[in-house]
Amino acid sequence: MRMDAPVHAQRRAGVVSGFPGVPIPRRDGHAPLPPGLLAEQVAQIYRETPMAAGVGGINAALMAALLLQTEGEQRALTWLLAMLLISALRLVTWLAWRRDPAARGRARHWGRIGTAGAICAGIGFGAGGAWLWPDTAAGQFAWIFLIGGMCAGAAGLHHAHLPTALGFILPAALPFAAIYAGMGSPDALSASAMILVFVAALTASAWRSSREFTANLRLRLDLAEQARALEEANSRLREEMARHRATEATLRQAQKMEAVGQLTGGIAHDFNNLLTAVLGSLALLRKRLPAGDARAARLLENAAQGAQRGASLTQRLLAFGRRQALNPTAVDLAALVQGMAALLRGVLGGAVHVRTEFPPGLPPAWVDANQLELAVLNLAANARDALPAGGEILVGGAARRVAQPQSGGLPPGDYVVLSVSDAGEGMDEATLAQAMAPFFTTKGVGKGTGLGLAMVHGLAAQSGGGFLLRSARGVGTVAELWLPRASAEAGLAEDAPDPPRAGSLPASPGVTPGGRVLVVDDDALVRASVVAMLEDLGLSVAEAASGPEALARLRAGMAADLLLTDFAMPGMTGVQLAEAARGLRPDLPVLLASGYAELEASGTGGFDLLAKPFVQDELAHAVAARLGVRGPVAPPQAGLRSGLKADLA
Repeated sequence: MRMDAPVHAQRRAGVVSGFPGVPIPRRDGHAPLPPGLLAEQVAQIYRETPMAAGVGGINAALMAALLLQTEGEQRALTWLLAMLLISALRLVTWLAWRRDPAARGRARHWGRIGTAGAICAGIGFGAGGAWLWPDTAAGQFAWIFLIGGMCAGAAGLHHAHLPTALGFILPAALPFAAIYAGMGSPDALSASAMILVFVAALTASAWRSSREFTANLRLRLDLAEQARALEEANSRLREEMARHRATEATLRQAQKMEAVGQLTGGIAHDFNNLLTAVLGSLALLRKRLPAGDARAARLLENAAQGAQRGASLTQRLLAFGRRQALNPTAVDLAALVQGMAALLRGVLGGAVHVRTEFPPGLPPAWVDANQLELAVLNLAANARDALPAGGEILVGGAARRVAQPQSGGLPPGDYVVLSVSDAGEGMDEATLAQAMAPFFTTKGVGKGTGLGLAMVHGLAAQSGGGFLLRSARGVGTVAELWLPRASAEAGLAEDAPDPPRAGSLPASPGVTPGGRVLVVDDDALVRASVVAMLEDLGLSVAEAASGPEALARLRAGMAADLLLTDFAMPGMTGVQLAEAARGLRPDLPVLLASGYAELEASGTGGFDLLAKPFVQDELAHAVAARLGVRGPVAPPQAGLRSGLKADLA
C-alpha cells in the first residue's frame, strides 16, 4: 500500500504505521503480528517459564502433601510425579529455546511449544482436581484456593501472549466449574457460576494486558526503527558533509593554486627580465675580461652560475604553479630513463646506484619529455639524500587504469605510472603532510629550495595526471608520477638532442654586421642589456620605450630590418605593436621577447617568440633566423636547460 494513503483507508486494510513494513493490527485483531512483535512476545513467554514451572511444581507438592495428611489420598503421589514431569519438560523446552540461535526467526514454532507447555500444566491441575476431588469442605476449599491463585498467576506471568495465558487458565479452572455444576444444589450452582465469572474476568484482564503489552512493544519497535532510520540519515548526512568538506578543500586548493600560479607568473616575468639583463651583461663582460685574470674569471663564472640557478628557481615556481609551457609527446619511459643513465650517475654519485624495472610492452606516456627528465632528477636527488650511507634507488613503470574519480582529483582513464623508490630514512606523518608544500625542505640552509616535489606535483597535475607520495620513517619512500597514457595514434618522440625551450626559436647560423634592429621594451635595464648584446654582435640598433614611440619612428621612415619587442608592455602590448608595424611594413620581421615563460603560441598572435631570460648566443641565433643570414657560426653555449640539470647535480 502507498504510504501516503489516508489513515482511514489504511485502517480498513488492517494496517496503520509510520514506517513501512511495521503494520499495526486493527482492533479486531485479524491482521497477523509482524515477526518482530511475535518474537518479542514469545521471548517474554520463555523469560517467565522457569518461574511458572517452579511455582507449578511447588504448589503441586504442597497440595499432594495436604491430601496425604488430611485425606489419606495415596493417588496424590502419582499426580505429583506427573506434575513434576510437566514442570521438568517446560524447563527443558526453555533451555532448548535459549540454545537455538535462530529462535527469533522461529517465533511461531517456539510460541506453539510454549503454549503447549502451559496447556499441559493447566490440564494437570484441572484434571488432578477432578480426579482427587475431596469430600470435605476444607479439602475442596484448598483446591479452589490453589487453582484460583494459579490462574491469577498465569494471567500475570503470561500476559505478553494471550494464547499461553488462556492455555493454562481454561483447562485448569473449567473442570472445577463443571464439578460444582454437576452437584446440582443451589450452593454448588452458585459456586460454579462464581468460578465462570472469575475465569471470564481473568480472560478479560489477560486480553487487556496482552493488548497493552503489544501496544507498548510496538511503540518500542517503532522508536527503535525511527532511531535506526535517523541514524542512517545521520550517517548519510555525515558522509555527505565529509564529501562536501573534501570538495571545499579541493576547491580551496584549486583556488590557492590558481592564485599561486598568477603570482608565480608575475614573479617569473619580472625575475626573467632581471635575469636577461644579468646574463647579457655577464656575457659582454666575459668578452672584455683581461686575459690571465683568473680571479675575475672565477667571480664572473660564479655570477653566471647564480643567474642560472635563478632561472632554475623560476622554472620550478612555474612548474609548481602549473604555469610552465609544456610540449607533451608520446614518451617511452624506459627509454627516457635509460637515456638519463649518465646524468643520473653524475647526480647520485658513486655510493648510490639505480636499478630499473620496466615491464615489456609498457605503453607510452603523454608528457613533456624534458620536464619529465627534470622531475626524475628531482626525485632521484631526494632519494639520494635519504640514503646518506649509500644504497639503491628503484625506478620502475606500470600501466594502471582508474575506473572511478579519486579523492586526489585523478579522473578515470588509462595511466602510465613512473615510480622512484628507496629504502632510506623515510618521512614521518608530519613531514609527509608538508612534503609537497612550496619552499618546505628538511635539508640544510643552501642545500635545497623546497620546490623539487612541488615542481613534480605541478608537472603531474598540468599533464592531466597526479603525484602520489608514500613514506614511513625508517622504511623508505615511494614517489609515483601518474601520467596519461598516450593514444595509439601518437608516435614516440625520437631520440634527439635537447630541443629548444618551449617558446624559443630553433638555432640558426649567426649574425653578420650591417643589419638594423629596432628594440622596444618598457624596462630600461632590459632594453639597455639587449641593445648592448646586439651592438656587440655588430648590428645597428635603435630603441624605443613603448609601442607608440616605436610606431612613431617607423612612420617617420626609420629603416629597420627586424622589430624585437617585449610582449607585455603598458598601453600597447607587443602583439598589438607587431600587428600595427606589419600594417605599415608587411615584410618587416617581428620577434617577441617575453618573461612569461608559460606563454603559449596561441597567445603570441602567430609571431615568433624568444623566452626570457636568454643569453647572447640564443639572441644571436634568433635574430639570424629572422634576418635570413647564412654562414658558418660557432655552436651556442649550453642553454638554460643544461643549467637546470647542472643545478640539480
